[in-house]
Amino acid sequence: MKLALAAALLVASTALAAAHPCDQDAIDHAKPLLDLHTDGSGDENSIGDEVKVLPPVKALKGKGRFDVLEIWGYVYKAEYRMRFLYAQIAGSCVLMGQEILEASDPY
Repeated sequence: MKLALAAALLVASTALAAAHPCDQDAIDHAKPLLDLHTDGSGDENSIGDEVKVLPPVKALKGKGRFDVLEIWGYVYKAEYRMRFLYAQIAGSCVLMGQEILEASDPY
């Protein structure tokens, strides 16, 4: 029983650690999105090096789903969460949407 549980955990952790085929595309889009949002020159803006794969979301129309990739960006003391939505089309990275949200407490 313990061996089966250990094997299941190993398989699950390997699946979570696997890179998404569109990781590099999301990283390439993150810096321009952060620059646009912060109206910055880009010199003080930086992007985290980790791309987190989140659960897919349903498309607004049809029966399709989008893969969601999350990257963090930093400007001075501010942190920004960026999410990129990719169509689930094998062999291509079709960016269908993006969002950026400052991680702060406005209250």
